[in-house]
Amino acid sequence: MQRQASLQDIIGTYRLVFAGVAALVVITGAIALLGYFTDPRAIEMVVVRVLAGASLLLLLRWGYVRLKQELKRAAEEQRQLLDLAYRDALTGAHTRSYFFSALTESLRADDRPVAYLQIDMDNLKVLNDSHGHAAGDAALVHLVKTLKALLPDALVGRLGGDEFGIVLVGQDSKPALVRLGDRVLATLGQPISIEGRPIRLSATIGVALWPHDAAEADELISKADLALYKGKKQGRASTVAFESELLADERHKRFVERDLRAAILLNELELYYQPIFAVDGSTPLSHEALVRWQHPVRGRVPPCDFIPIAEQSDLIDKLGDWVLRRACADRAKLGTPTVGINVSVVQLSRPDFAERFSDILFESATRGNEIVIEITESLPLRTGTVELTNIEALRALGVRVAIDDFGTGFASLEYLRGFPFDIIKIDRSYVANLPQSRIDGLIVASIAEIARSLEVEVIAEGVETDEQLQFLQRAGVTALQGYLLARPEPLRSPGFASAA
Repeated sequence: MQRQASLQDIIGTYRLVFAGVAALVVITGAIALLGYFTDPRAIEMVVVRVLAGASLLLLLRWGYVRLKQELKRAAEEQRQLLDLAYRDALTGAHTRSYFFSALTESLRADDRPVAYLQIDMDNLKVLNDSHGHAAGDAALVHLVKTLKALLPDALVGRLGGDEFGIVLVGQDSKPALVRLGDRVLATLGQPISIEGRPIRLSATIGVALWPHDAAEADELISKADLALYKGKKQGRASTVAFESELLADERHKRFVERDLRAAILLNELELYYQPIFAVDGSTPLSHEALVRWQHPVRGRVPPCDFIPIAEQSDLIDKLGDWVLRRACADRAKLGTPTVGINVSVVQLSRPDFAERFSDILFESATRGNEIVIEITESLPLRTGTVELTNIEALRALGVRVAIDDFGTGFASLEYLRGFPFDIIKIDRSYVANLPQSRIDGLIVASIAEIARSLEVEVIAEGVETDEQLQFLQRAGVTALQGYLLARPEPLRSPGFASAA
């Protein structure tokens, strides 16, 4: 920048010198011509002076051209340096700060509408865990290349991690933008080779328009983020445009988050316990703790309404700690050797999870072998990951691990190959159609056979009929759980029957 400024100053000086010399040459030539008219013998002096002046002007002109070229070269170097400074080193997309500045500027530039698209990679953590971080980086690079190829006039910025922003000036049709986003997703869904393996990528896109949806850049981003979040909830791999109804959903989310935080602090939650029975269907072996929330105004709030919201903040950690403390306090009254609690993958991703878990066991004088943690198979676990490190630390304390809802997650067989566990819980969706469904029956029998060969327990969830019970007993499961045998009940309920 300083070099460019100094060259500009030199060129300005050159212009003044050039003008001064040109004026001097003209004046000198005029004087020489006057002298020629008074003394014809002075013609040689006139020619010499004119040639000298012309030579000086040509020299100054040459210097001026060279300086202009140097200034252009300096400006290009400066542009390249600024471009590098405002580019993400990995993907080549603009940096977050530059992108936000450019977005704000585009809103102020003229009255043309501006479309903002926020795109977030789906399951990038899964890709990193299963194929390594180099594969995740390659996926992000491919995403940006795809965006630049399909949207050459767009401004693309990396907002952080696997989230990117796209600005399109002059676009005001949400249906057209949704189709454009779907085209991007379709291109991403085509298999590419990463680390020598064919992989299909997926993403979710949220769309918002200025000035239709928002007046300022930060509000525009917020609206697109709400649309993106809706796309994630609907199953990912989709393009969703912002609609005003989403604001009501966001207000609901904030309301639930605020009240849930208060309910945890005020100890207003409750645990219901559902027994797990031996294969005879009558001998209790354990209990599963299920959190319930009776809101003083809204009544019963289902776990599916508040747990996903808790997982988006630190509330899931506070909720998990509360459940563990209460289960430890209640365990002796249940009358079974162990009690199971559900653990979110978000909790497992916290580096201090196992340490906090151990501290609660110590505070409550609970032995590790009295607790079972139930984990849904929602991502693959590899050696060295925080999740697997936490699980191994808990197992070292004697805590047993159950794979919950087995058969519905990311990669069931992959879990059986490399994941340390003690119990398989067959998902209720396989039990619901027994014994009529031959396919479900084969799957249940196969899982039971695998469990026997691995010397782990296998529990069938969702037992609701005598026919299901009899089929599962013949299939070789080791334990049963479901409404046919017992419903979840609070410990304080008069109808609660412990095994004591």
